[in-house]
Amino acid sequence: MIHLRPRLAIAAASLLIIFATHRSVAQDSPAQQTSGTKQSAEARLKAVAKPKASGPAQDVINTLSATHRFEQAAISPDGKKVAWVEDIITKRGVSTGDTVIYVADLESKNPPKRISAAVADAIHAEGSVAWSPDSKKLAFLSDAAKAGQLQMYVMDVAGPADSAKKLTQVKGFLSTPGWSPNGKTIAVLFTENATRAAGPLVAETPATGEIKDSFFEQRLALVDLGTGKLSQISPADTYVYEYDWSPDGLRFAVTAALGNGDNNWYIAELYTLDAATGLMKSIYKPPLQIANPAWSPDGQRIAFIGGLMSDEPSVGGDIFTIAATGGEATNITPDMKASASWATWTSGGDILFGEYLEGDSALATIHPADGTKSQLFRKAGQLTAGAWGVNLSLSRDGKSSAVIRSSFSTPPEVWAGPTTEWTQITQRNKSIKPAWGEAKSLRLKNEVQAWLLYPRDFDPSKKYPLVVRVHGGPGAAVLSEWPSSSDYYSPLAGAGYFVLQPNPRGSFGEGEAFTRANVKDFGYGDFKDIMAAVDAAIDAAPIDPNRLGICGWSYGGYMTMWAVTQTNRFKAAMAGAGLSNWQSYYGENLIDQWMIPFFGKSVYDDPDVYAKSSPINFIKKVRTPTLILVGDSDGEVPAPQSYEFWHALKTLGVETQFVVYEHEGHMFSSPKHRRDVVERTLAWFDAHLR
Repeated sequence: MIHLRPRLAIAAASLLIIFATHRSVAQDSPAQQTSGTKQSAEARLKAVAKPKASGPAQDVINTLSATHRFEQAAISPDGKKVAWVEDIITKRGVSTGDTVIYVADLESKNPPKRISAAVADAIHAEGSVAWSPDSKKLAFLSDAAKAGQLQMYVMDVAGPADSAKKLTQVKGFLSTPGWSPNGKTIAVLFTENATRAAGPLVAETPATGEIKDSFFEQRLALVDLGTGKLSQISPADTYVYEYDWSPDGLRFAVTAALGNGDNNWYIAELYTLDAATGLMKSIYKPPLQIANPAWSPDGQRIAFIGGLMSDEPSVGGDIFTIAATGGEATNITPDMKASASWATWTSGGDILFGEYLEGDSALATIHPADGTKSQLFRKAGQLTAGAWGVNLSLSRDGKSSAVIRSSFSTPPEVWAGPTTEWTQITQRNKSIKPAWGEAKSLRLKNEVQAWLLYPRDFDPSKKYPLVVRVHGGPGAAVLSEWPSSSDYYSPLAGAGYFVLQPNPRGSFGEGEAFTRANVKDFGYGDFKDIMAAVDAAIDAAPIDPNRLGICGWSYGGYMTMWAVTQTNRFKAAMAGAGLSNWQSYYGENLIDQWMIPFFGKSVYDDPDVYAKSSPINFIKKVRTPTLILVGDSDGEVPAPQSYEFWHALKTLGVETQFVVYEHEGHMFSSPKHRRDVVERTLAWFDAHLR
């Protein structure tokens, strides 16, 4: 239930209102409700009512705020140039929310050149770059013509700074441009008249009056390079998620579904789409989820990733191939003890893919005919070209690539060159150092891997509190990756906590059997793995077992709510966008299709399987002080789930604080809100674990 979308797609900022338990006052703070039963609890609540980070924690926040972020890296087809998209950081170390594009020549020492549709040095939201087949032009999206409305532009990278040509004049949401093999047409995903960015991650548009199923379809469109004419070619009733041009430029391989795009990704099928006629043909209806369609160089087969996935951009599974005419799909990585997250064909007919591997990033190739696999690269850290998971931007001959690299100890930078032998291209974060301790990988006997982040200025002679941060998903994995500006766990490490991030069953990185091991078992085997990781951390480091906390967002928020109903070992908890009641959640959320593969049946057909994993049914066991955070416009995990849990804790006299953020979806867009989450979480654990 976690999603990640490019910043270009996220609208920013909203007003804040505070509501205390007995009165409401307009202030610059989110809605907040608290309860407690003892004077000491009331004193603690007062301490966290208006949190503000200071000291080491503030150093972490400043470090993360000052870190330049890269949204995309793209190598040219000839492997001689690299383009990237980066954010703008002010002199005060604050991101403006805008993005800029640069291009560097890998064969010269000339400084990078900015590519933009802007007048002079004006700054706009610009990104989603795509190289032309001849490596001379760059297509990109920009809102230079009108703030908030992206249009497609094309620019000759060797031309003057003011040579960008505006191709489109649309109203709606554009994403993912891709050139045709002959360079005469650019494909793009287009949602006409969209009222918000695509995906269930962003804040939902409030619905009033008679409620009906209404949605906007993301369609595949073609833009003629000569005339700028945009033609939508996929059917009007079908939502297209991903596409790949066939080598001859006559067809597309697409993943698509009829109806609601946010919900129906979980039942999407693999289609071929005729570029001239728009005729779509389903060639594969998968038993689970699919992603990343990729056409073979000879045009005979299509590769894709299939498996159990809980979120549209969070991909993990096995690699399959199927004839372009349809038929039976072949799993070419059966029993692989890793999770593929991206794949592409090489010119020689092998498949190169990125994978989660036991908490590491890895690259490998596989020969489809006999399944021969060769490991090319494995290391703790993140490798990405901008999409979710482990992936690259690859040159036409497959010999060169571009990536964005980071780890817990090294901030992100763009690298490019011969694959696995990249050279660092950017130096944007050379002055940034981690404001937390080192990270160590723990490996448990039951295949579970976890990352243990040490406190800043660690002293082995002291005992430290520990906070468990459970990742979202459950289809995801924690890698060694530089934290985002909104991460709340790294300030804890900066403020003197151990932070444990486990990858329990249900996570990517150990193969499909491991990913499917929590089906119809939420809160049982996965919780057992988390607690085993806690015990392993206590054995490995000087952790005070009487000062344990737990936190998480989305699935991590659910596991936090579940944990405090199952054990009293945790002395404080923070549940962000958590699920308290799977039965009521089924009828409240806007993406219920994801639940069927995990629970086996709908809640109407098998309510018991949902009931046994619902924290609310064990609520009277809770003793742990719990902070609850949620956005009021969250369509993935709606706010009533948090209300339900908070109401129960308040009624039962358990210390709690509840904060609702105005006009926020599953991922918060307002920098002020994101900072409030960080500061409030830190204050909560400081009040209960110090």
